Amino acid sequence: MTVRVMLISPAMNAALREARFAGDAPLDDSGLRQARAAADAVSAAGRRLRGPSLRCATTADALGLRCHPEHALRDWEMGRWSGARLTEVSADEPDRVAAWLADPSAAPHGGESLLELCARVGAWLDSLRGSDDGPVLGVAEPAVIRAAAVHALDLPPQAFWRLDVAPLTVTELSGRSGRWNLRCGRPLAAEPET
Repeated sequence: MTVRVMLISPAMNAALREARFAGDAPLDDSGLRQARAAADAVSAAGRRLRGPSLRCATTADALGLRCHPEHALRDWEMGRWSGARLTEVSADEPDRVAAWLADPSAAPHGGESLLELCARVGAWLDSLRGSDDGPVLGVAEPAVIRAAAVHALDLPPQAFWRLDVAPLTVTELSGRSGRWNLRCGRPLAAEPET
């Protein structure tokens, strides 16, 4: 039996604009408008889930989705770096940031390592096989979507850093018998004119 998983990245918020680590903040006005405008582009699904962050919750609401929070879809746990800007942490702890970027098992911030993130998300993804609920739709943070792609395609963990997930895009995974296929980066709606 093939399972289809569609992961939507949440809309823009201030924490994302400021390159903050796992800052749980609501959508900004622009992100909220874009999510509402994309509501008609969301595919039907038998099971709807979302990460527990405020950003995922407000995106799901703006898209008109009633989603159950799924703990396995929580954002990457950044420990003491949570909420801080990448530039600040890089200036204060350059050696720790360098170790974190180079070693997938490192967690100098006291949170999850990249390997732990990929294992958590991969276990959730693998648990969906054999489900009779139809397609699964989830609103999840970009790090979670990147970890799902790394796991599904059996990529080396370092590939995580080379994957970009834009706001309000859909990454689709379909799989059966231990094999996943990936379709990434489909926008939910056309880019607004400037």
